[in-house]
Amino acid sequence: MEQPRRTPPRPPQNRPRRTPPLPPQATGPGSGSGSGSRPGTVYRASGKRGGKAPRPVSPLVLTLRRFPNPRLTGLGSGLFCAATMLALAFLDALLFDGSIGVYGVLFVLVSALTAMWVRRADLVTAPVAVPIAFAVGILPVADGSGGLGGQLMGLVTALAMHAGWLYGGTLVAGLVVTVRGVRHMARRAARRRSLALARAGSPSGTDPATATSAPHPRRRTA
Repeated sequence: MEQPRRTPPRPPQNRPRRTPPLPPQATGPGSGSGSGSRPGTVYRASGKRGGKAPRPVSPLVLTLRRFPNPRLTGLGSGLFCAATMLALAFLDALLFDGSIGVYGVLFVLVSALTAMWVRRADLVTAPVAVPIAFAVGILPVADGSGGLGGQLMGLVTALAMHAGWLYGGTLVAGLVVTVRGVRHMARRAARRRSLALARAGSPSGTDPATATSAPHPRRRTA
């Protein structure tokens, strides 16, 4: 009885796997066959579409931006102004023999710096602290005789005779504080307006900040 012949198993052949064709990569303008550029090179568009060119910043603004920009509280601004004016008054007495004109010019500059460096929550305190600093700093340059009564009389006389510098520095501080307050209110109004427009344009009146952060549902794959 003949038995069937068994053929030895053939070794598995390495068949090449079929891979899906890759999508065509983005090529830049002028990337032809003879241009010598590699496929898949991405070119950035030069300039903004429909946008305006940024305006050049003046050198004065650039110089002002380099200065320190601290934020002082109401008490800190008063102490800063008083201590600075007292130190400048001593320097005025040593270098310029107590010139009230030099002291007045320095007072106007310090008043402007105090109004610029006070924080937004304490803008009202700057015009109040500036006159007090003027009275404190004028003691070394006031013409008073020896004694407490003579010093007080010299202080009152100096305040009465040179009240123009006092009013000028206070007016400068008030103007700087007013401009800062108006700019802050304008920025807040513009921010609210843009937020209202974004909420009106979003679907079903949702907040755009929460809508962008919401997780997207995943698609089920078979």
